[in-house]
Amino acid sequence: MTTDDAHLGTPTPEPARPQGPKAPGAKRDRATEGRGRRADQNRRRPAPRPDLHPKPGPSASGPSPSGPDARPATAATTARPETGTTAQRRAERPSAPGHSTPRRHLAQPPDPTATARPDTDPTALTTRPETGRPEAGATRPGVHASAVTTPRRHTGPTTGRQAATGAPGATPGAPGKRPRAVPWLALAALAYALVQFVLVVPQLAHALGWDETVYVSQYDPRVPAAFFSAPRSRGISFLTAPFIAATPSVLVLRIGLTLLSSAALYAAFRVWRPVVGARTTALAALLFAGLWITQISGPQAMPNLWVAFGAVAATGWFLRAVTGREPRADRWLAGCVAATALFRAPDAVWLALPLIATALFRNRRTLPYLVGGLAAGLAQWVAEAYIRFGSVQDRLHVSSATEGDMGLHLNFDNAWSSLNGPLLCRPCTAATLDSPGLTLWWLALPLLAAAALAYAVRERRLLPAALPMAVATALSVPYLLMIDYSAPRFLLPAYALLALPVAGLVTRLNSRRALVLAGLLIAAQLLSQSTVLTQVTASAALTNERYRAAADGLRTLGLRPPCLVSGPRALPIAYDAGCASAQVDGNNVSTTVAGILDRAAKMPTALLTARGQRPPHYARDWTPYPLHRTPGWTAWLAPAAPQGP
Repeated sequence: MTTDDAHLGTPTPEPARPQGPKAPGAKRDRATEGRGRRADQNRRRPAPRPDLHPKPGPSASGPSPSGPDARPATAATTARPETGTTAQRRAERPSAPGHSTPRRHLAQPPDPTATARPDTDPTALTTRPETGRPEAGATRPGVHASAVTTPRRHTGPTTGRQAATGAPGATPGAPGKRPRAVPWLALAALAYALVQFVLVVPQLAHALGWDETVYVSQYDPRVPAAFFSAPRSRGISFLTAPFIAATPSVLVLRIGLTLLSSAALYAAFRVWRPVVGARTTALAALLFAGLWITQISGPQAMPNLWVAFGAVAATGWFLRAVTGREPRADRWLAGCVAATALFRAPDAVWLALPLIATALFRNRRTLPYLVGGLAAGLAQWVAEAYIRFGSVQDRLHVSSATEGDMGLHLNFDNAWSSLNGPLLCRPCTAATLDSPGLTLWWLALPLLAAAALAYAVRERRLLPAALPMAVATALSVPYLLMIDYSAPRFLLPAYALLALPVAGLVTRLNSRRALVLAGLLIAAQLLSQSTVLTQVTASAALTNERYRAAADGLRTLGLRPPCLVSGPRALPIAYDAGCASAQVDGNNVSTTVAGILDRAAKMPTALLTARGQRPPHYARDWTPYPLHRTPGWTAWLAPAAPQGP
């Protein structure tokens, strides 16, 4: 039986009723028939105004339900949204077998502020991984896309189209991750260690130099400590004590110092990364590490390189402290100043002067940390001054005499003469500069620093460029204006600090041609420094081997600990031989003639002289023995000492 719809003229088939009052689905069919009559009445009413925020309901384009109780939907039944009562009852009705439309709860009204996402696929059905429910914004069977207005909410990891595109700067295959920056500073420190292991350590792995024996012998349990002169500080002795206490191997000591110096290079320049940037920091470390004197000083037991690291780190922490944004910067500043004072007390005072002057004008809060760190580092030096010399003033007086009466001495010519070696130019009257073309960087360094300062003024970043220059100038004063001899290692702190503004100037070049030219100049500089390093390292190794050969000759003559060695080269030779050393003249005066004669009567004693040199008057009756594999050195054995074989 069919009912003719007069309004639309479309025949609507009437659903078949089941036979018998207890047939399955009878009660449900009667409810469906009642709803059908009410739906016919609603279709004859005027059409309601379109709702701006429609409720979810069946769509004309959606799939039709299937099953034995399903009836075909007409255009009249799908043109208008269902009323609330009809929709609620339809939602509460249990699904017929085979019905594929999921049950929906329509009691909650849709969000009036929701808008459909334009990138939503109207045919896709996605499920939230954490709930297993259909995700908002995806359509369901029988529901039109325009009726779904609940916005998506981000409750988990980015997926889909957003994950495919990723965050800005993301690498393919790693959504949301930025590409990892190249660790240029770490690579510079690694290259610094590699150069030392290849070019320096093999050459110097068998013997120590003159000053090295003085520092290392202070805490060597197998050898008497050498005389420790007034200008020296014990920081490098503290640093080498664990190595030399564990083993007498010079090779182990060289390897340990190489690793420590490379780590210190990274740590010191890493302090500057927040101040000048990663590229400038890495380039400054490379420029400083590329100097031959920096490379040869890494595995050596000498204090100047460690003063340079301390000065760089202290200046960087000071700049970070004056900004007031890092609460621990003041403590690190105090620690770096204290460590620098341990390695070389006078240099720490020169380091602190420009920092204190800057703090008075910029941030006085750092003054207690500066003064406290300097006092803590100088405490050991001051205590030793009272114990050994009577007072600080007396120690300074003795230090001045040891350095050659410190005063106003223009020492630029000596510094220039020793730029490519030797390691110590004292006196420098006969020193000549080898390969002047390889020292042009030294003349260009002040010009580059001035250009960097002018650029910093134009950029209004004066302090990060001016302060390292001021500290470098202060640390250079005692070595360029107050002594009459020189060594290339004296200016290591100044080189390290000046490398920062120079590197900042290079990294700010914009022209491709200028960058290429700067790269070529830096490569030429590194290559020239490696050439000088090879020459100076071979010369230093030869000198150290002569000291070791002289010590072997003394042992051949019967000198065994306890023993005593005196003469101009006594300190390194006595250390290699396991003997004590003493001097009656020169810069390391530690005893008198009477003291030498008294000890010579108790233990084997030798006096060393150079080729063609006569012994002093108190050793004229001692027995001479030439030392083989040395440049004509002679050992004069005291009568109480065992004679040679």
